[in-house]
Amino acid sequence: MAAAQANDKPGWRRVLAALGNRKAGFMLLFGFAAGLPYALLLGTLYAWLSDAEVDLETMGVFSLIGLAYAFKFLWSPALDRVDIPLLRRLGKRKQWIVTAQIMLGIFLVVLSTLNPQTALGWFSLLAGLGAFASATQDVVIDAWRVDIADEVATIDILSTVYQMGYRIAALVGGALALFLAERTSWPTVYLTMGAILLVVGIAGLFAPDTDASVIETNESDPHGLREAGQLSPRIRFMALGAVGLLWGWALITVGVFMVRSLASDPGARPDSVAFISTMGPLVVVATVVIPSLIAAWLVRIERKGTNLLKQAAPATSAADRMLDHLYRALVLPLTDFVGRLGWALVIVFALVLTYRITDAIWGSFAYPFYLGELQYTKDEVAVASKFFGVGALMIGLALGGYLLTVLGRMMTLTLGAFLAAATNLLYADLARGGAVMQAVSDASGFTWLVSELGGDPRLAKLMMAIAGENIAVGIAGAAFVAYLSSIVAKGYSAVQYALLSSLTLLVGTLGRGALGKMIEDQGYFDVFILTTLIGFFAVALCLVEWWRQSRLGKAAGIVAPGG
Repeated sequence: MAAAQANDKPGWRRVLAALGNRKAGFMLLFGFAAGLPYALLLGTLYAWLSDAEVDLETMGVFSLIGLAYAFKFLWSPALDRVDIPLLRRLGKRKQWIVTAQIMLGIFLVVLSTLNPQTALGWFSLLAGLGAFASATQDVVIDAWRVDIADEVATIDILSTVYQMGYRIAALVGGALALFLAERTSWPTVYLTMGAILLVVGIAGLFAPDTDASVIETNESDPHGLREAGQLSPRIRFMALGAVGLLWGWALITVGVFMVRSLASDPGARPDSVAFISTMGPLVVVATVVIPSLIAAWLVRIERKGTNLLKQAAPATSAADRMLDHLYRALVLPLTDFVGRLGWALVIVFALVLTYRITDAIWGSFAYPFYLGELQYTKDEVAVASKFFGVGALMIGLALGGYLLTVLGRMMTLTLGAFLAAATNLLYADLARGGAVMQAVSDASGFTWLVSELGGDPRLAKLMMAIAGENIAVGIAGAAFVAYLSSIVAKGYSAVQYALLSSLTLLVGTLGRGALGKMIEDQGYFDVFILTTLIGFFAVALCLVEWWRQSRLGKAAGIVAPGG
């Protein structure tokens, strides 16, 4: 009854009601816990190494850190199916979340005691283990968000709150950490951040966890796969063998690269950019594309009624039970996807690959654009992008959460894609001198405000452009996380969400080399026009997916504005 009343509240009242929910409070905390180590290990750590006068070539040892996040889906099946000894009583997801947070706290505290000049080997090992624990935490927190959503703390609200926590952590682990380091020391900063994560880990013990019955629906009967009408064990094990070999190859390939990256000789370390560009697509083909085709084949023969058990065939050995367990972990998440979505999975994958490309693909070139092309100072860029920009992003996230409750998920998703694409034109204007941005800033009185606060009047147009883009990215981010969370199944949320979120980063990562060359050859203006056009491709896919979901809703007799 309370849930129904909460859903009747319009707009901001519904958002505020959801934010008062205990689950939303822990979602904010977990979002912060997910964003803090990412900021500390992939950004701020390099400032510490620079201050310690560690040369750039030696810093290449940290190339493995980003890979932990890019390929986190490779160990996600274990997180969906394996329990930590003695900790299962904490809950299906909480056992991993709390463990990862406490381990991260310990890693950061120990890291604070090391000198990167004299103990670089231990320093890099701890940073790599920290990245692995952080990526693991991300997988399980994403699954937790999907699993605990209800009619009050909806998946849309939880997704928005998660991103807010994540962005606050980016500010704390980035700008605030730099501020503290300037006034204290880097060991003090990392000791403080480690202590914060230890406190979060302890607080996480009191978080609600997944309703066990939701997970157990997929594994309540250990012999469910062997009942009459199920696929024969021979067919299942053939599929498992093929998928297992592909995933095994991917794990070994990434693992070998990480070990080589830890080599003491800088000249022996592989190029991480080249690895991602060449092996990244192959890993995705091996772990996503081919297994999806195998899953489609399994769904097809099951629906045709061939190769099915005519009577129950219970497992007779530990090996049979282990194979069933592996099948549930590796193959069933994909057969569930294919079975529910069918050919629409192609639309979903295309949307996932392209939705965030407009901001992801050129993000690496933002600082060269601000500092080199536009000739702003580091202090000006810090104020515009880190402080003012983060504030605008938070406004965008809040607005995205509001629009999700008012317009619906698909309308907000499409609007976010359009705005994220269109705001690239703001930067195109800056690349041509920023006449439009300056005129808007002058007319709105923003230039006067910046001047009164002691800023350069020309800084106002950069702040206007960053504000416009970050508000758009906030709306798009809130809608996109909500969309991804809505299409995964609760029983397989860790694997399915990890796959989708990893694909989100793929095209942007692979396209940066080509984009850098285009900037050198043609300049920034043409690049921003191109990213705008690419963004409109994502808008078209949103419309197709919106139409597909609308048809499904009508077929089921459900009418929901905006999807």
